[in-house]
Amino acid sequence: MERIKSEFMDINEEEPCKVKDEDTEEQSGLMEVKEERPELDDTEENHQESVTSSHTDKKISQKRKSVTCDLCGNSFVRKTVLNDHMKIHTGEKPYLCDQCGRRFTRRHLLNEHMRSHTEEKPYTCSECGKGFSLSENLKIHMSIHTGEKPFTCDQCGKSFMRKCILSNHMRSHTGEKPHVCVECGKGFALKENLKSHMRIHTGEKPYTCSECGHSFTFKGNLNYHLRIHTEATPFTCHLCEKSFTQPDTLSYHLRCHTGVKPFKCEECGKAFILASHLKKHMMAHANERAYFCSVCGKSFSRRDCFKLHLKIHTGVKAHVCSVCGKSFRRAGELKGHYRVHSGEKPYKCSLCDKSFSSSCTRQKHVRQHCPKRPK
Repeated sequence: MERIKSEFMDINEEEPCKVKDEDTEEQSGLMEVKEERPELDDTEENHQESVTSSHTDKKISQKRKSVTCDLCGNSFVRKTVLNDHMKIHTGEKPYLCDQCGRRFTRRHLLNEHMRSHTEEKPYTCSECGKGFSLSENLKIHMSIHTGEKPFTCDQCGKSFMRKCILSNHMRSHTGEKPHVCVECGKGFALKENLKSHMRIHTGEKPYTCSECGHSFTFKGNLNYHLRIHTEATPFTCHLCEKSFTQPDTLSYHLRCHTGVKPFKCEECGKAFILASHLKKHMMAHANERAYFCSVCGKSFSRRDCFKLHLKIHTGVKAHVCSVCGKSFRRAGELKGHYRVHSGEKPYKCSLCDKSFSSSCTRQKHVRQHCPKRPK
């Protein structure tokens, strides 16, 4: 009995050790396997780190963007950013420009604005060297070189470089004219056009001709006027090859060929090519002579006739021939005079083959074909 008990105890003492050794060997084997795993290369390690970092940043970003605006629902990382954002809703502008008194909601907007006073232009175009005070303006400018026009009108398909230009263009489709003249109530699609229009009421004429000193309300009018001095007539009639200084003058001239006279007098039924001609004609019915010469007392119903008359008293002959130096009061007289030098004779007699340099000379010639009336 004692022998069996002794053997049983021997077995119990040996088994635990055996199991322990096996466990130790298995654990050792597992450790060896773990140590034998190949090391990850740099790319795989970077990828793992990137994935880990991405998940971490995402969690941090989601955790950080916890400050929300109660008015519009926008979320922000920091409360200070939210405080700056709230100034948009409250209208608060604590940052004051000490140069012009203009206010801003944020300090960086004031700093950017100050460059307009200091003329600092830190952003330079690599293509043409032009400088800009704002990086956004440089980005817009670069589209001139690249030809990029990312803003497209969904009505007509026309493309634009800037969003604000597209917005202004859209008013041509909608007919919106938000800028209204306080003097006459006329509306304009662009603020710049209203500003130019106001000169009609103020009488301001900022554009002056360097040749004769004549002033104009609009720059376009000065450009047209300068062609009198340069004698440039770039707009040519395709029917008679007569040329003009202005495109609208050519449009009016074409009515001579088509016979279109859209402006009709209600008094006598006479029709005119231009509205201004009808207006002058109406003065004849009213016997109105609104233009009075203070020198000789003569009065005129037409402003152009009055202005031409004044040159008689002043002696001004602004239109000078570049060939012989002779001067004239009217541009038309100078143009006719140039035919003396060129030998051009565009006015042909319909009764014979004779040609003339001026219409009045042709008219005198035509009278010679007509029989004289008996006295």
